[in-house]
Amino acid sequence: MLHIGIVACSTEGAALCYRTISLEGARQLGRHDHPEVSLHSHSLARYMKFCDSGDWAGVAKLMLSSAEKLARADADFLVCPDNTIHQAFDLVEHRSPRPWLHIAREVAAEAQRCRFKRLAVLGTRYLMEGPVYRDALKSAGIECRVPDPEQRERINSIIFDELVNAQFLSGSLAYHVEVIRTLKDEGCDAVVLGCTEIPLLVTPESSPLPVLDSTRLLARAAVKKAIEG
Repeated sequence: MLHIGIVACSTEGAALCYRTISLEGARQLGRHDHPEVSLHSHSLARYMKFCDSGDWAGVAKLMLSSAEKLARADADFLVCPDNTIHQAFDLVEHRSPRPWLHIAREVAAEAQRCRFKRLAVLGTRYLMEGPVYRDALKSAGIECRVPDPEQRERINSIIFDELVNAQFLSGSLAYHVEVIRTLKDEGCDAVVLGCTEIPLLVTPESSPLPVLDSTRLLARAAVKKAIEG
């Protein structure tokens, strides 16, 4: 069975990914069992310094630093449970000592399986305004929509002021539900929870649209790859 390496960025998203790997492993392999997992994290503050300045090469350098440490720990492949920093993925993939799964490609594959045609995408401002999901979904023949600029700023603030600090407030849930309902009215048939902490706030039961939980989809794909070898 392959050894999974987690390149962590924000604590809550990485913890959810690790927890999901453990639970999914037990579901497939038996009680308390899961593939071997190692995790390395630079601080979110270091990542945000580069994100805020648009220095994606700097982000890539941190990701590669984690990749090298995980390779030395004998990880066979890598996942990053952070959607935003996938904007640096093209600068990482060909230089990495280990192969990666790509979070947006896993979401796109699940959207294809479910035959969704137009996805709402929620996440950080960088993610909603950047190419990560736009490119992955376009390659899969799927349209996407993002909230308007005012909504993007509010969601971004909720993520960085609350969710990454493990604060999950009822008012913030209500705001996300309102935004998802608006995007449903624009013809979206599912919503990508494209910040790895949003699934800790918005559940399938609370969402007006079916959810594509990027964190858990990536973790389950990692377990599948690890088991299949």
